Amino acid sequence: MRRAWIVEMSAGGVLAVIIACATNPATGKRELMLVSEGQEVALGKQEDRKAVASFGVYEDPALEDYVASVGHAIAEQTERPDLPWTFRLVDDAAVNAFALPGGFVYMTRGILAHLDSEAELAMVMGHEAGHVTARHSAAQMSSQQLMSLGMGVGMIAVPELRRYGDLAQLGLGLLFLKFGRDDENEADTLGLRYATRLGYDPAEGAQAFRMLDRLSKQSEAGRVPGWLSTHPDPGDRYHRLMAAVREQSLAGGNVRREAYIKRLDGMTFGENPREGFFRENAFYHPDLRFRLELPGGFKGENTKQAVWAVSPDGDAVFQLTLAEGRSPDEAAREFFGSQEIRAREGDRTTVNGLPAVVGTFDATSGQTPLRGVAAFVQLDDRLYRLVGYAGRDDWHRYSRSFGAAVRSFGPLRERWALDRQPHRIEVVVPPSDMTLAQFMARYPSTVPEATIALINQLQPGELFRGGRQAKRVAGGDRRM
Repeated sequence: MRRAWIVEMSAGGVLAVIIACATNPATGKRELMLVSEGQEVALGKQEDRKAVASFGVYEDPALEDYVASVGHAIAEQTERPDLPWTFRLVDDAAVNAFALPGGFVYMTRGILAHLDSEAELAMVMGHEAGHVTARHSAAQMSSQQLMSLGMGVGMIAVPELRRYGDLAQLGLGLLFLKFGRDDENEADTLGLRYATRLGYDPAEGAQAFRMLDRLSKQSEAGRVPGWLSTHPDPGDRYHRLMAAVREQSLAGGNVRREAYIKRLDGMTFGENPREGFFRENAFYHPDLRFRLELPGGFKGENTKQAVWAVSPDGDAVFQLTLAEGRSPDEAAREFFGSQEIRAREGDRTTVNGLPAVVGTFDATSGQTPLRGVAAFVQLDDRLYRLVGYAGRDDWHRYSRSFGAAVRSFGPLRERWALDRQPHRIEVVVPPSDMTLAQFMARYPSTVPEATIALINQLQPGELFRGGRQAKRVAGGDRRM
């Protein structure tokens, strides 16, 4: 999910901002900054709405408030406390955290499940706040703007070029903006500063990076976030932070492990099948009560707003979304009436007994002519849009499989799928010291031993301590 922000500049505005260099209050660096604080905040608010729509907010008000309270306490320790800081807990199984310009910070429920104390939470949130205070996103935008000034000024001076403006506009995938290693190390240093200022034990907080190091090496633990491949090695980051702790003689402080762990009790763990799941080549959605067979060999991806499937060669796409309109006819008229779409044929029909309109169309993406099929199907009180498309020259290779996928859409009746529930964290307290095997025998989990060891940050050979809270995972399908 990439989100774009468009920057347009006048020649006069360019000259004004080039002159303006300032010292960053967090890093002490002199920097050229073409993005004002007001622009940062406005951009963050705009992209926050998209982030919430894309990921969804995890519906646990008490846990949301807790995460926000720690975040705001961290923000008060930064050099930019007056930003409109916003901290969100998003409903994503990935072990991740990210920030947007202007003070918008996001923690996934996936990373909360893997952290083991409030000190670790504060360190991770401090790291993300560090990206904001150091203005890393704004610096990248400024750099890219500077490289595009020639075209920007040309567009102002030669009005005839405006119709080609899309070629010169600057787009940024803000949610997955890749920071360089220097930026990441700088954010680590700032995160250590903020967490320590707030009174957390820095050595305990740094344990979050040991966990990320183990996660990056343990594919069975779940969906590893892509940013681990571009960030500095988590193990190196842990050792670097611990060296800084020793050099600065930082010792002791708050850990608040029990206060943290108890708040995770009942939290969804891993992907939530109620929001849809794949099994072999089929997609099932228990809450919306539909099923769909994907085109053979296509790789599927389920998001909050759409189900996507891409061909093995990457030259064809199938997509399912909700459609707007009061009927399949109305939704079809809206789609086929678009200026970008040239309808070839369309018919009112039924799909597995459901009222539908199905038609084919031509379109163009850049310079590439496309051909596709679109279906609008009514199920209960919702309208669904199913679209499959490929390059016009490749259409003959996919038309049959797209047609079969459209015809497969229908009500979900399989009881095993309708009843499927998510995994959830359960907090338990072993009465005595236990090995991992003993813990699994006494507190069975529906995920592998390695996952239980990871989310409890249990090192090889280490025991679960008696009287100390621990996490198990219950419910859902057993993963073996």
